[in-house]
Amino acid sequence: MNFKYFILLFFLTGLGQMVTAQDENEEGGFFSKGRLSGDLTINGNFFMRDSAIGAANIPQYDRQLFGADAWLNLNYNIYGFDIGVRFDMFNNSNLLNPTGTFSGRGIGRWYINKKIHKLGISGGYLYDVIGSGIIFRAYEERALAIDQALYGIRLTYDLLPNWKVKAFTGVQKRQFTNYESVLRGISIDGFIAGDSTSTLSLAPGFGIVARGLDDATMNSLVATLNTYSKEDVYEPKYNAYAMTFYNTLTAGAFNWYVEGAFKTKDSMFDPFKERITTLGDTVVGRYIQGTGSVIYSSLSFSKSGFALTLEGKRTENFDFRASPLEAGIRGLLHYIPPMAKVNTYRLPARYAAVTQFIGELGFQADLRYRFSKSFSANVNVSNITNLDNVQLYREVFTEFYYKFKRKWTLTAGVQLQEYNQEVYFGKPDAPKIKTFTPYLDYLYKLNRKTSLRFEAQYMNVAKDDGIRADYGNWLFGLLEFSVAPHWTITLSDMYNISPGKISPVDAGTGKKEKIHYPRVDVFFTHHANRFSLSYVKQVEGIVCSGGICRLEPAFSGVKVGINSTF
Repeated sequence: MNFKYFILLFFLTGLGQMVTAQDENEEGGFFSKGRLSGDLTINGNFFMRDSAIGAANIPQYDRQLFGADAWLNLNYNIYGFDIGVRFDMFNNSNLLNPTGTFSGRGIGRWYINKKIHKLGISGGYLYDVIGSGIIFRAYEERALAIDQALYGIRLTYDLLPNWKVKAFTGVQKRQFTNYESVLRGISIDGFIAGDSTSTLSLAPGFGIVARGLDDATMNSLVATLNTYSKEDVYEPKYNAYAMTFYNTLTAGAFNWYVEGAFKTKDSMFDPFKERITTLGDTVVGRYIQGTGSVIYSSLSFSKSGFALTLEGKRTENFDFRASPLEAGIRGLLHYIPPMAKVNTYRLPARYAAVTQFIGELGFQADLRYRFSKSFSANVNVSNITNLDNVQLYREVFTEFYYKFKRKWTLTAGVQLQEYNQEVYFGKPDAPKIKTFTPYLDYLYKLNRKTSLRFEAQYMNVAKDDGIRADYGNWLFGLLEFSVAPHWTITLSDMYNISPGKISPVDAGTGKKEKIHYPRVDVFFTHHANRFSLSYVKQVEGIVCSGGICRLEPAFSGVKVGINSTF
């Protein structure tokens, strides 16, 4: 029997015995002493074709009309054992591939953890990280269909009270299968505190991860390289090694994190490197091989209502994957922190700076100050270039917050952006996007349980040779009515008031449409259950979660959701 199905059978048997023990008022049973917890997430999409916004010509809009994603997660703890299993389901899903469809269902994860004195033992699909994740991060981000678990074995050992060593080996998860490239790694983390009169402390660490390509991946890579001209061909390496040193220094109100990582020669795809085909044609994008490095540091200070954070990062040829044949977010073994603010408001979040693994140099400063209990301000400045000093991203973000007693609160600010869509959107010779975006968020409490919230945002996109880049200017409005603790109703509209892009319907006539993108959401919460029903018309754009982003096509239809914990 497949071991993951044995884990599921174990859970079902355990549940049955727990119920039996309760009914028979038994005491001391094995399962009656355990603790069961879990959660359920279901997302359903009803697709409604809308050619005017580009929501068409994929299977969901053309014939399938419905798609669903679901995760049922169960965790059980008994006598120091942590055991878990998760059922995943994808029906006509566009989550894994926004321009295609995927269907599959089965056990998406199982794991077993046990601590035996100083030794920790874990097996199955595991989530973990070394340092900040620059050389290795196994994690899940469902909003972007990321599930980069390590399928293998992990051991930890407490060397000293404040020092731990960790070692693992396995392969990376790939939906309901796995990549065949073998991973192994080791790290050591510690903590050094000052004496009783000192606020100084250190938290140093070191890690190394190795990846060995499987024969099938290597053969496919070699076959691709054989289509290149002679000067672009190289001999790919089976094994690549990534290592990192990191440390957090804390001294009173100061906190300084620094990490330096290096990767040995490895194959990676450069989407901007030109090559000559064997037929003599010039194309953009080819595989290269080289060493890589990342230097990242963050310095923060916080005291008496004042907080300042400074960050800097330099990345060069640090695309580390289970298979170099993958692209986008697929197969990534690591996570490199973004060097721009993660915005949450609709229009300020429209243009996000995706980390460039081939090369980028970025800096960010974030300043917060609380003038009083009612009034505070935040200023964030970021600047990102490639290693040839070509401007990729620049942002100035300001935010002011004011609270009047317990009656109402006001959040307002302005964002300025410069965005290289040629790099981030992959649009050759596209002009840079320069935006000016004021926004306002007003919350008014009608009584102790009832509130009304209003958002207003406007994005002005500067003209380039008389033409507005991308979709042009936007206006966004939102009205939210909440009755705690159960109901929230939201109405919003994103209106393309001065289009910069010709709609698919009118591409032949040159006419530019002013299109509304309305959205209606109804949320109902009861204890640990949350239900949602939404009508959505969504423009094409970059969607981010946790600093990881991807370009998604337009969406038109109805969404339903259920989230429950127990």
